[in-house]
Amino acid sequence: MARYAEPMARLIEELRKLPGVGTKTAQRFAFHILRSNEEDAAALAEAVRGLKASLRLCSMCNNVTDVDPCAYCTSPTRNQRQVCVVEEPTNIEAVERSRGYSGVYHVLHGTLSPLHGVGPEQLRARSLVARAERGELDEVILATSPTLEGEATANWLAGILRAFNVRITRIATGVPAGSDIEYADEVTMAHALDGRHELKP
Repeated sequence: MARYAEPMARLIEELRKLPGVGTKTAQRFAFHILRSNEEDAAALAEAVRGLKASLRLCSMCNNVTDVDPCAYCTSPTRNQRQVCVVEEPTNIEAVERSRGYSGVYHVLHGTLSPLHGVGPEQLRARSLVARAERGELDEVILATSPTLEGEATANWLAGILRAFNVRITRIATGVPAGSDIEYADEVTMAHALDGRHELKP
């Protein structure tokens, strides 16, 4: 890597820690910030500082929020007895885009992954189990990814929740809309068949 002045080298090194950002991209970002006017650079720095200072995890669902409980958990228009379990806070946006869900969420902040040292104690599931135990839930929708880790996490959580009087469902997965069935792999096709539903006349 080219030799840069220490402040520039330090910024490039910090930017490289961002997911998906390599050395070249970090250099472009750093030089863009350098060329920015003083106000824009200060606004960026303040936004990062504010992010760390103001955001926390919701005490009910573990979503990232600036108020506790979060807007989903306190919304009078959402079904507080129906919970959609997701892996990360970013997954909530994907569910919301469907415009077909009006319940609340629970964020695990990961999936079971023994190879990466992530076991049940590392996942944030305790408050969800407590709510089920107290009889506060009618349905838990397991919306973890259809990966090996996601499936293992869904099965583990379902095993715990079966001890309580709560309906446990799993999101259907399969052939994406608009794609050609010819290119679906065997796992995708198996999920598509398992998640089939009856066509109404």
